[in-house]
Amino acid sequence: MLPSAFEILGPIMVGPSSSHTAGALRLARVARELASAPVVAVDFTLYNSFARTYLGHGTNRALVAGMLGLDTDDERIRDSFELAQEAGLEVHFTIADEDVSLHPNTVSIAMTLADGTALTVRGESVGGGRVRISSVDNVAVSIGGEYPTLLIHHRDKPGVLAKICGALSEDFINIATIRTFRNERGGDAYTIVELDEALDHIMVETIRERAGASFATSITIPGALPLNEKGAIQSDFSCGADLLALCAAEPCSIGAAMRRREGSLLGSLETADKAMDRVMDAMKAEVASTIKEPQRSLGGFLHGQAKDVFSHRRQLAEPLLGLTLSNACAYAMAVLERSAAMGVIVAAPTAGSAGVVPGALIACADALGSFDRLPSALWCASAVGAIVTANGSVSGAEGGCQAEVGTASAMAAAGLCQMLYGSPEACLNAAAIALGNLLGLVCDPVQGLVEFPCQNRNAIGVANAMTAAQLSLSGVVSPVPFDEAVAAMVMVGNSLPVSLRETAQGGLAVCPSVCADCGACD
Repeated sequence: MLPSAFEILGPIMVGPSSSHTAGALRLARVARELASAPVVAVDFTLYNSFARTYLGHGTNRALVAGMLGLDTDDERIRDSFELAQEAGLEVHFTIADEDVSLHPNTVSIAMTLADGTALTVRGESVGGGRVRISSVDNVAVSIGGEYPTLLIHHRDKPGVLAKICGALSEDFINIATIRTFRNERGGDAYTIVELDEALDHIMVETIRERAGASFATSITIPGALPLNEKGAIQSDFSCGADLLALCAAEPCSIGAAMRRREGSLLGSLETADKAMDRVMDAMKAEVASTIKEPQRSLGGFLHGQAKDVFSHRRQLAEPLLGLTLSNACAYAMAVLERSAAMGVIVAAPTAGSAGVVPGALIACADALGSFDRLPSALWCASAVGAIVTANGSVSGAEGGCQAEVGTASAMAAAGLCQMLYGSPEACLNAAAIALGNLLGLVCDPVQGLVEFPCQNRNAIGVANAMTAAQLSLSGVVSPVPFDEAVAAMVMVGNSLPVSLRETAQGGLAVCPSVCADCGACD
């Protein structure tokens, strides 16, 4: 199922990385929810890409913030170690050896609880701030939060599932899926029940008692699809071809279709529009703040570049980029500078690519002299990002920078076409062109930071989006349709070596000039 528009244009978060900052925080929050008593000590074991870049991406601060219950947009994340000390929470980090059997962004969270018991939760940050729980106390599970979820810890013995199902049936609660995970016959087991509606605390406790379970809890996975209590999702789709068919049948634009879908998820169009207004307000702030007042990034690579580009835009516009693209590049770079200084930004679809969509669309709105068309453009952009997320990946650790900046550029290209009254076909054609142009772009963050070359690549993503939109609106048609371009991106991403997928072990990240200033590998 496609994610919510506000997990594509979101989360609103403290930078610098959606996977390694927001996603890490969310994993720790879920682990904290699963604990049956307050957590007094925690050992985080980091694997693969997490282990390679955790300092530069603020993963350590985010994990601690999650254990403290902070939200992704809480600016106290940067001070989480001090807050943990004040709260009496003991924190330790372990760096694990490379393990290709695990997701690139994996963390194991071993908690000691106030009652003397222990709990270990392993999770994965799968891109754009979305997360999945993969094991609880060494029992393999799979919890992504697509539905309201009940987790029950019990002994593996006959009759337990019947008692669980019986209790739910008596209360007329429908089960979407039910799975039991165990390590051995008669040992510890976890049953995960996905439901069509959320349970209250009394019902959870009733099920625990009926099943003779040691522990039961409702799980809320941050970033999961909002619960739609009215039944089927309106205007739903799963790929570009579905979306075009839907737009033809309605008939409507891509932006209108995505807005209707989100209104169905959130309960009303008014609620969806208010959520989009919040995104727009955050985007308008993030493209402007560091142009007015530059901030030094955590790693020191970024400080004032966005302001420099903005200051020279009129001088260089005519012979080079033109005023709209010059503004767009400056805006995109401003977002990355704000993010790299642990400021609040909108992941779109990730923090590492967060400048492309607002940079392109707000610059275009400036040129048009009105922001009236910006909401529909953002709805359209979110539809493109949702399709890529569901059918591919927006994680640099999985697919390289093509998955991040490439997807953001495709989103922006489609949004620009929507803003300029392009047809649904023109919007997806622009997205296909944009994806194809950046196919194979690697993720090689210097010193493991979301700074260089990330900021410059956001500027390139903006230029690519505007080029793709102009080509499409001029009638240039990509021989490869959007869905096939997404599939090609997945294939290329799978072919990239680990060294070029957000590990800082290849590409520009290992050039002598930047390595000499780092010293992390000494």
